[in-house]
Amino acid sequence: MWRAFFGAIGAALLILGGECLVVEKAVFASSPKKDAAPTSPFDEPHALRPPANRELRPPEWAPWSLLSAGAVIMLYTFTVKRDSH
Repeated sequence: MWRAFFGAIGAALLILGGECLVVEKAVFASSPKKDAAPTSPFDEPHALRPPANRELRPPEWAPWSLLSAGAVIMLYTFTVKRDSH
């Protein structure tokens, strides 16, 4: 069981580190939110606000740190004793 757990964590870190090497930034689009009730009779009811996009830029150290941690954990996975059950 531990072997599979560490293998999954190591593989996830390797994949995430590889993605950080390839991707410069990620932009997350949010859905438009409805405003509250109109405040005056001249307001449009339920006017939609433009969505605010969220941008994520991985730091320069992230790809290599994630790749190296994933590689070490994957190597550890091969040294963990197999369950005999």
